[in-house]
Amino acid sequence: MIPEHAGIRLSPYAYYTASMAIHDATDSGDERWVGNAILHVDLDAFFAAVEQLDHPEWRGRAVIVGGSPEGRGVVSTASYEARRFGIHSAMSAARAAQLAPPDAVWAPPRFERYSELSKAVMSIFADFTPHVQQVSIDEAYLDITPGVHEYVDPIQVAEEIRARVRVLGITCSAGLSASKTVAKIASDFDKPDGLTVVSKGMEAAFLAPLPIRAMGGIGPKTAARLNTFGIHTLGDLAELDDATASQLMGSHGLSLVARAKGEVVGLVHARDQVKSVSNERTFAVDVRDAAEIDRALSSLSERVARRLRRKGFFGRTVHIKIRFADFTTKTVQRTLSSATDEEAVISPIARELVRTVWRPGIGVRLLGVGVTGLDDISEQLDLFASPESSTNEPTAAERERARRLSLSMDSIRDRFGDGILQRGSRALAPRTTGTPATSYRPEDIGDADAD
Repeated sequence: MIPEHAGIRLSPYAYYTASMAIHDATDSGDERWVGNAILHVDLDAFFAAVEQLDHPEWRGRAVIVGGSPEGRGVVSTASYEARRFGIHSAMSAARAAQLAPPDAVWAPPRFERYSELSKAVMSIFADFTPHVQQVSIDEAYLDITPGVHEYVDPIQVAEEIRARVRVLGITCSAGLSASKTVAKIASDFDKPDGLTVVSKGMEAAFLAPLPIRAMGGIGPKTAARLNTFGIHTLGDLAELDDATASQLMGSHGLSLVARAKGEVVGLVHARDQVKSVSNERTFAVDVRDAAEIDRALSSLSERVARRLRRKGFFGRTVHIKIRFADFTTKTVQRTLSSATDEEAVISPIARELVRTVWRPGIGVRLLGVGVTGLDDISEQLDLFASPESSTNEPTAAERERARRLSLSMDSIRDRFGDGILQRGSRALAPRTTGTPATSYRPEDIGDADAD
């Protein structure tokens, strides 16, 4: 099977060439693995697989998880049975309905259930190594490097992990190499339920024929720019000298070239204890207009919410940071009645908080929006919450509809780039200095009624 990478299907030649560098995991022989052993594990069609697990009557049928085809829904995950009909994530539900067979199943997402099974998988990983880096709800890196005094074959470990996951009723695909970059790409080569091993010293040969979009960190804009200079494959990228790499790709150029060579860049590390997620912007010109402030807050809230969803967190407290023209800085916060990861909840609260410390006409240099009080499970809205605690918060049904839309937009942006979609409130956001949005840790956060 020829795999797809970032929407690009490999040519038969590229797949054949890359395959020459793949170690046969079923015939490891007597060779001992030497050096780093990084395993990337990706759960196969995870959301759809969980639905088929919980609904045995759906097994063998095309299962489509996402929005309704009767509205403007988008496919979140499609089972492999559905993919045979050309259905994939980020596709509009209406288009998927045209391609789907008559017995296709449409399932709304059940995120708490997916989180529950994800935790069970991560627990299995922890049984084999303390070095687990979970990067999303359905994938993780594991460092399974053999010990100096006790040798355990990494290929055997990988197979045992996959067998343990299979007992849960789902499958995973995995890539094993000395490099995180190579391991991740390799995990796509034998889906579903496969293991691909790239032996030490074969990393560059494995990567060379693959399109540049196969490697994480190269988005559509960077790829288009590189293509104009004749750089189409990772082999082309690996040949760049330091000066050219820096000129074409800025500060990330040298790292991208090193990764394209298959060099070991970055180690597996456990996910840090995240205490807050935030974003801030500094404006090129002081902003004084309420409509511009609101558009900036909407943009920042959307970024924060998307980062929460990527990390699998929900937050209970919304806070804002505002720096005025005279460099005076204020921060205020409000605790919600229920944890959220949705901009439709965060944005209106942020606007209310700003109004407690700012009036139109006063110059604003910087705005920041953040969320604290993080957890990885969202609670239902408290039916007995006081009116004060639920000010401007939508109903549970409204939150669910908004969240489905946001997840659909996330899928499309992940596939085609951040600029492919914009909410109306962001279309005319005020001009900034052009520096990337940054995170901040709230300092001396005041109450919503602060002076």
